[in-house]
Amino acid sequence: MTWKKIWYFIWKDDSFLSWIVNVVLAFIIVKFLLFPGLGFVLGTSHPVVAVVSESMNHQGSFDNWWERQGKWYINKEITKEEFRTWPMKNGFSKGDIIFLKGKESFEVGDIVVFTGNSDNPIIHRIVARNGDIYQTKGDANSDSSESLGETNISKERIIGKALFRVPYLGWIKVWASEIVEGVKNAVLS
Repeated sequence: MTWKKIWYFIWKDDSFLSWIVNVVLAFIIVKFLLFPGLGFVLGTSHPVVAVVSESMNHQGSFDNWWERQGKWYINKEITKEEFRTWPMKNGFSKGDIIFLKGKESFEVGDIVVFTGNSDNPIIHRIVARNGDIYQTKGDANSDSSESLGETNISKERIIGKALFRVPYLGWIKVWASEIVEGVKNAVLS
């Protein structure tokens, strides 16, 4: 085959086989070029993560959320005005994509992805810091979770800091994960 025929097959042919080749090529480019390149530029092994839980969802306006959750933060000497200055002060939703940047230091209010006591990385907000040890909490959760390993997070466990979010784009990952989990549970039961 000549390069012209290959180019035509990939970009112009409307056959099912051409479609399959395009999907495989897109996967290879994203998985082995784009994702690692973005990770190199942003300084983290996970430059993009999909949100798979509702733990950061405020479910309404900031003021309504603060009425439900504010007492916890006030007890930690975090004011409503201070919280309003933090990144992503309105939280985010399941199905969002979060872009991360690796960083040497993290502050209270930053949203970080870290390895916890579960199989999946966790994305929550830093609510306390003692030197290089951090405590996080999901904005919608009632407290930090010892079972998730949120109360004693070393800097080495932090994968990256949230830069910005893209709403809804992560639903593909969420649905795929839920299907795999459902199949896994069906096989194990």
